[in-house]
Amino acid sequence: MNISAGMVKELRERTGSGMMECKKALVEANGDLEAAVEIMRKSGLAKADKKSGRTAAEGLVTIAVSEDSKRAVMLETNCETDFVAKNEDLIEFTDQVAQCILDSPVGSLDALLATVLPVAGISIDERRKELIAKLGENINVRRFERFVSEAGINASYLHGVRIGVLVEVVGGDLDLGRDIAMHVAASRPVCVDESGVPAETIDKEKTIFSAQAETSGKPANIIEKMVEGRIKKYLAEITLVGQPFVKDPDQTVGALLKSKGASVSRFTRYEVGEGIEKEESNFAEEVMAQVRGS
Repeated sequence: MNISAGMVKELRERTGSGMMECKKALVEANGDLEAAVEIMRKSGLAKADKKSGRTAAEGLVTIAVSEDSKRAVMLETNCETDFVAKNEDLIEFTDQVAQCILDSPVGSLDALLATVLPVAGISIDERRKELIAKLGENINVRRFERFVSEAGINASYLHGVRIGVLVEVVGGDLDLGRDIAMHVAASRPVCVDESGVPAETIDKEKTIFSAQAETSGKPANIIEKMVEGRIKKYLAEITLVGQPFVKDPDQTVGALLKSKGASVSRFTRYEVGEGIEKEESNFAEEVMAQVRGS
């Protein structure tokens, strides 16, 4: 059967695949466009399965917030290269998934992947696999965080597409919340205040500081005060309220919040790829391996 250029063009527009792949599918389907779409979809899923084991440590962070700022969602989606992270199809997919989380009560990653993406009419996982086939890289919906605030509001900050922060603020406004979120992005506090630091963590630091102080040969009461000072400094470094505010280092974040009659209930900071072990590759060895294989 003669496959026209118009038929190939239409299939390309529907699937986003290459010209030769589209023509091959149309030939296999005897010119039936719907059958060709199904053939390409099955082929794409097979390709996606083959790529599923590849490390995906690049990607983007996306944030979606309701109009009243009472609900907010942050999502990380991973791919293999920063080039694909800038692809419009992947950005659109991530935005759609974030909106889907915002509009639904889904509570786990498995449940999310099984959720039907309204704009696509297929599950999020199926759409993910279609993108893998189209873009040629492994793609993972890695994690998400949802904030629902009763007493306050949720503010956010995105530093490009690699770092995202959600902050729940009580008693403040969105400008303050965004400033705090920006601070979290830059200064990476561990928790809001001392109450969020595990007792075992403080005990561990005390042991280390005590051992260091004892080498000074000073009396026990002096060493105790030295350790107390080190712990106080340590807590100021890792807690949000203890850190100097990035936009005004002369005051702490705690002092800023107090001046505004506000408090921070919680925050979450995402950075693309954190915690993912990246594969070390040697470009020259990869090229030689390909040469030997051919």
